[in-house]
Amino acid sequence: MCGLTGFVTFQPFADAGQARHKVQAMTRSIKHRGPDAEGHWLDDTQGVALGHRRLSILDLSPSGAQPMHSRCGRYVFAFNGEIYNHQALRVDLMNDVPDMAWNGSSDTETLLAAIVEWGLERALEKSFGMFAFALWDRQENLLSLARDRMGEKPLYFSQQDGGWIFGSELRTLLAGGLTAPINQRAVASYLKVGYVPDHLCILDGVRKVMPGSIVHLRADAEPKQLCYASIEAQFAQPREIHDRDEAVRRLERVLEEVVSDQMISDVPLGCFLSGGVDSSLVASLMQAGSVRKIQTFSIGFDDARFNEAPHAAAVAAHLGTDHTEFTLKEDDALAIVADLPSIYDEPFADSSQIPTTLLCRSARKHVTVALTGDGGDEVFGGYNRHIRGPKLWGQISNLPWALRHAGAGAVHGVVQWGMRNEKMSRYALSTLRLPLTTFEKLPKLAAALRSSGNPEDFYQTFVSTGHGLENMLENPGLADHSDPRALDAAGMDMAEWIMARDTSGYLPGDILVKVDRAAMSVGLETRAPLLDARVATLARKIPIGLHVDGREGKKLLRSLVYRHVPQSLIERPKQGFAIPLDDWLRGALQEWGSALITDADLTEALGLNADLIGELWAKHQARRVNAGNELWTILMLLLWAREFRMGGTAQSAQIN
Repeated sequence: MCGLTGFVTFQPFADAGQARHKVQAMTRSIKHRGPDAEGHWLDDTQGVALGHRRLSILDLSPSGAQPMHSRCGRYVFAFNGEIYNHQALRVDLMNDVPDMAWNGSSDTETLLAAIVEWGLERALEKSFGMFAFALWDRQENLLSLARDRMGEKPLYFSQQDGGWIFGSELRTLLAGGLTAPINQRAVASYLKVGYVPDHLCILDGVRKVMPGSIVHLRADAEPKQLCYASIEAQFAQPREIHDRDEAVRRLERVLEEVVSDQMISDVPLGCFLSGGVDSSLVASLMQAGSVRKIQTFSIGFDDARFNEAPHAAAVAAHLGTDHTEFTLKEDDALAIVADLPSIYDEPFADSSQIPTTLLCRSARKHVTVALTGDGGDEVFGGYNRHIRGPKLWGQISNLPWALRHAGAGAVHGVVQWGMRNEKMSRYALSTLRLPLTTFEKLPKLAAALRSSGNPEDFYQTFVSTGHGLENMLENPGLADHSDPRALDAAGMDMAEWIMARDTSGYLPGDILVKVDRAAMSVGLETRAPLLDARVATLARKIPIGLHVDGREGKKLLRSLVYRHVPQSLIERPKQGFAIPLDDWLRGALQEWGSALITDADLTEALGLNADLIGELWAKHQARRVNAGNELWTILMLLLWAREFRMGGTAQSAQIN
């Protein structure tokens, strides 16, 4: 795991010394992603510069240093990530070229050799891993940028002075002198979903390499994007495994192989453990494949409503891991909040970023690599929208508008009753054995009832931040919900379509951004076995009915984890990684939040309606609504903009 950056002008540098200084400054800006070493390469005549920060995981020797040159001299390579099957790829390469010589044992060298022998697209098709990279072809004067199938690793690029500038994080482009105004369409989309989608960037003119794609950049030509791994192809897999027991057996074999591959490391390694299905399965397979106790890490809260730590501890005790538990207190949140703009250099509002950041910081004191359970919900159907969404869609899509509107009003009334009678509502939920987050989810049901009857609008009600935040812009209607990778819902099972939609948008835009930025801010590599292409491909070969029904999701993962961990230790209402945000914004974070909400310069610069925002803040403080998630979305935008304006993360950009 590392960080990369660079630029290309396609003509000789006017000032080679200035170019070197520029790439050095860009590379230093992502030192946190690779604290172990720094490297640069420039070709003054071709006008290209590559920079790299190294986090040494495999082959700690200098032979793994980057930027790396191919043995033939044609290619120069800057790589971020891991190729988990690189040892198998070496065997294949040696079969093709028996006298192939190697400088070391790094996966970077393996992938570069594969590109030389097989070509870029075929090499990527055969590689299983998480990555982003830049490849300079000295023969063709061609820069190729690529990103892994799921979008685990980021890569930004933009035009600059007739050429291109690129990097693992937005800050590298800004350190290279890029200037750009805020993209108001991105602001509107962010307010809608709480993150900036992959087809947009918070700065106008900056782009992201899409997951599963290669972008070719040449002189005097538009970027050419090729998709080597499409979501359409993933979900077009023939459904060939119809027997449940056979599906579980094959899934276990594949996961054992994947977890074994992802445990290859020359540095200390552990596992994040929440005690839920996904992380417990990963931890159990790691422990089963290890001769020593693996290290597991969890985080808890003082508030019992949100505390999963006892569940994680029980699973760890059963598996016999070396378990460490950290606790996030309300006062700790304020210290972490101050760092969020420098960690997430685009606005980002998934509030679980706070415990994720603390977990990564704490685990990094013990290990350099951590496996996670990320991706289980998206690949195997674990969200409520996968389980209950299809039935709800079937019920409401054909209802007359008047009935749907009336139903939405009734649901809204229940929510208001819950707000006015907090103790009684908690008692009612406890009596009915419903999770305490039920009242928080009811507004989404109301929104679904009010949706237009279009599948995309229906989906947006599940992933939106709520309260119509995009309408708090002075110029509403700018939000761009189009997703260039989204599949047509026609002819698809609704549960599968929602899972595909999560895979194209929510997964890379929210879940993977959260983990990558939090972990890499402290030089920690995280790996997600459930997102491995071998796992995702197998999952799509299994009919949706074996994954999800109207009552339960992740049915196959549950069956598999129960072979290793008693069901009684895992089975409980899904909590996610939530924090007591409503209470914190009325407590330790109240003064901080109020200062941002009332900063007229910030709200004006972002085109926000300060009156509407102030009204929502006042209602929340008076307990007339619980708007913690919505207010957090606004606060993270304002906090980012303050850093932006004060010359922090976006020091070279423009706010006007």
